[in-house]
Amino acid sequence: MQAPLGTGSRALDAGLVALALAAVLVPAWLVEHAPPLPPHSDPRQPRATAPQRVLTPAELPPVEPIALRDLPADDARAFNATIPFVGGPNPAARPFRFSGSAEDRARASDCLAAAVLYEAGDDPAGQQAVAQVVLNRVRHPAFPKTVCGVVFQGSERSTGCQFTFTCDGALTRWYSEPFWTRARKVADAALSGSVYKPVGWATHYHTDWVVPYWSSSLDKLAAVHTHLFFRWTGWWGTPPAFRFAATGSEPRVTQLAAHFDAHKLPEVLAAEQQALAMQKAMALPESAIRASADDPNAFLIHVDAKDAATFPLLAARACGARPYCKFMGWTDRDDLPASARGALSAPQLASMSFSYLRDRPRNLERTLWNCTEFERPRSQCMRRAPQPIATARPALSAEAGPAVLEGVRRKPASRPTAAASPTPAAS
Repeated sequence: MQAPLGTGSRALDAGLVALALAAVLVPAWLVEHAPPLPPHSDPRQPRATAPQRVLTPAELPPVEPIALRDLPADDARAFNATIPFVGGPNPAARPFRFSGSAEDRARASDCLAAAVLYEAGDDPAGQQAVAQVVLNRVRHPAFPKTVCGVVFQGSERSTGCQFTFTCDGALTRWYSEPFWTRARKVADAALSGSVYKPVGWATHYHTDWVVPYWSSSLDKLAAVHTHLFFRWTGWWGTPPAFRFAATGSEPRVTQLAAHFDAHKLPEVLAAEQQALAMQKAMALPESAIRASADDPNAFLIHVDAKDAATFPLLAARACGARPYCKFMGWTDRDDLPASARGALSAPQLASMSFSYLRDRPRNLERTLWNCTEFERPRSQCMRRAPQPIATARPALSAEAGPAVLEGVRRKPASRPTAAASPTPAAS
């Protein structure tokens, strides 16, 4: 029997309505009554990576650039807490003894101080722990053999640095001097053999609010405040692996050159020192460099040994355009002659610190230094004449009679006349 007109249309409409309601209600019911997800199914939590294969002593472990999982800080802390600390011994590192020149030592101290300050802030324990990791790396075959080389490894690449402050722009935010003073004390102590025992032979660390991809594959050793410390698994994390010595020849680091002289190129440092000397020389008042009252072409000046670089500039300023001029300086004010007239005494010549002579008619210009006071090239040193050595002579009296020598009667020697002592040349 044929259905009445319109019945099929109403049935079709009802079916469509039912499907629409099911599309809304069924997912809502599933969300409400579904069982909870297992912990590792939480998309915000990273899965712990399986430990890497333990390398043999013949296989050098790779040094990977920093790569972090994209996690909020709280989730990172929760994940880091699930990684257990390794059991067994955690021997302290051997004392580190820096061997190198004073300039190399200054560079190493600058680099290590920057690492502990920018990585651990003004936290003494954290700074000591960071310094220990840096020096551990210096002695490990997988890393550079200099302190600056370790700290600034990969800093030329934005994604390849080992210490984030070297490539993320942090060095543009400079700490004030008291912070640097405290950081340098930690650095100098570590370079002189101080050991921070809790982190042992750790070569890696990170703050607890980030998760590097390597954190699950290394042995977790210690926690120092907000930093977690790790070593390589197997033989490469044991004391015998740290068998290399630092070269002692530290490179200059351009990122530190703006603040530390030891990292400046020699020509840049010389130009800066010359500019500073010029500034000091020009700042000295005229009353301090007046010509001698009895000779307008002679200057007898008290100079400061700390400002040795200014001496030639002071002489040039004092002499001005004079065709003939003498400029002599003494760092000891008590040795300063009262007058430029007459010859200087032997003690005055011997104690003179600096001299400048200009004689343009003779085409002569000479700058000399007292090289017992200042280290200068031999050609710039004043000539020092030898002083006579006094020898004891037995006293003769009128009652003693004639002197006797090896059985031969001789007349007493007449007293020698005083001769002028040789004096050093000042110019």
